[in-house]
Amino acid sequence: MDRNDSFREFVAAHQQGLMRTAYLLTGDAHQAEDLLQSALLKVFGRWFRLSRVEYPEAYARKVLLNQYISWRRRRVRAELPTADPPDRLYSSEDSTIVRLVMRRALMRLPPRQRAVIVLRYYEDRTERETAELLNCSVGTVKSQAHYALARLRELAPELAPKLSDLEAEEARR
Repeated sequence: MDRNDSFREFVAAHQQGLMRTAYLLTGDAHQAEDLLQSALLKVFGRWFRLSRVEYPEAYARKVLLNQYISWRRRRVRAELPTADPPDRLYSSEDSTIVRLVMRRALMRLPPRQRAVIVLRYYEDRTERETAELLNCSVGTVKSQAHYALARLRELAPELAPKLSDLEAEEARR
């Protein structure tokens, strides 16, 4: 099996999970595809060495996160026109609405806080794994998660009960 074949197998096995992470980070399917493609290009450049390590997916995920943070630093901030959400025209049990509200609030977090929330709560990573992927300390992960959850409560008060459940679960771990 040559280098290209092993890389194709790797992408086939891990593309869906990496794409989900990219989408949760960017909030846009097209940007997520661009982010994933850019990250996979970097991974392919090192594939000769990576194909021999035990967990090349961890490296690919780290490249994806670093690429996302790099993009966010370079991107010019532009105001996006949005309508104010309605006061309470929907049931809080409607999971589709909850996901949309959460995604909108998540997109308003700073890149590092968003990355912590995605890794900790969507990817169900441990604090240590998250710290390793983000190249920071466990304490930084804890503080970023705390500030991010507080900010999410401000941005989407209707999600406060769900966020409190996350924190309670976190305290039990």
